[in-house]
Amino acid sequence: MVSTAEETGELGDGGAGASAGPGPAGGGVRQVGWLALLVVWVLWGSTYFAIRVGVETLPPLLMAGTRYVVAGLLMYPFAIRSGGPELRAADRPRFAGWWSAALVGTLLLAGGNGGVSAGERSVPSGLAALLVATVPLWLIVIDRVFNGTRVGRVAMAGLVAGVVGVGFLAGPFGGSTGHAGAGHGGAGGSPGIGIVIILAASVSWASGTIASRRVPLPSRPLLATSMQMFAGGVVLLAAAAVTGEFSRFDPAQVSAASVLAVAYLIGPGSIIAFSAYVVAVRRLPTATVATYAYVNPIIAVILGTSLLGETLTASMLLGGALIVVAVVLVVRAQAPARR
Repeated sequence: MVSTAEETGELGDGGAGASAGPGPAGGGVRQVGWLALLVVWVLWGSTYFAIRVGVETLPPLLMAGTRYVVAGLLMYPFAIRSGGPELRAADRPRFAGWWSAALVGTLLLAGGNGGVSAGERSVPSGLAALLVATVPLWLIVIDRVFNGTRVGRVAMAGLVAGVVGVGFLAGPFGGSTGHAGAGHGGAGGSPGIGIVIILAASVSWASGTIASRRVPLPSRPLLATSMQMFAGGVVLLAAAAVTGEFSRFDPAQVSAASVLAVAYLIGPGSIIAFSAYVVAVRRLPTATVATYAYVNPIIAVILGTSLLGETLTASMLLGGALIVVAVVLVVRAQAPARR
């Protein structure tokens, strides 16, 4: 799961300040955009696999907090220098911006990504990615409840399909038989509780996405993202301290695979993937960039089954297919309003 809010509502790592829209029509520019989108598909889709490997020997909140504090600190010096002199002078980080970054980072990263990290201790990475794919559905529900936004027929059909899909995934069949294979069992906890945590994390991410559109954040996507990463990471580390993860943490028990997973989440999974996202949203139409919302879970399922030995049941396949169809319907229904 990625790192900041986007207009389409992925659980991805898009920046709160980014607005996806059609870029220049030049063929070379579009080729660069498609290459960047391919990077987003693969890297963001692979973060679920990396999280699963990381939480096998690392406390989830501590791992997620470390990921975002380090990624935010590494990105910030470059982000603060992005743009021309006039933009940098007008778009400096201010108290209101940091406060907003803390609010959005808490909802997106602490509640959203932290929840996914905690849930993946007992839920396979592929199943987690399919559950997280419901974020666009939660977005229109929240918009309807709090803003009275009208839900069209196509989007409503997507909502219904998504609810049914979640039922297949979280029900007695999808939820109980989709465990990881031998050697990659849950790091701890009940799969049922893990599913609930991940669904709650998806709601938190959707709430953070909406909040990011309403609070004063820097207009430069890289700057807004680095601030959210750092602030959200600090909240996650504070939560790790409160829940006792620091006291229970034993560095000697951490595997090399988990360390590499965290390094992957910091570099390719956060910094590189988001930078590619910024390139994609500036060169491709909104609906094209939004495809990451239903490509990412497919990538995650492929990696989970092939590299972690996670089991795919008929119920999971049906539920996952329904959720992907639901997200396609919702994204396509909302795309004309964003063009």
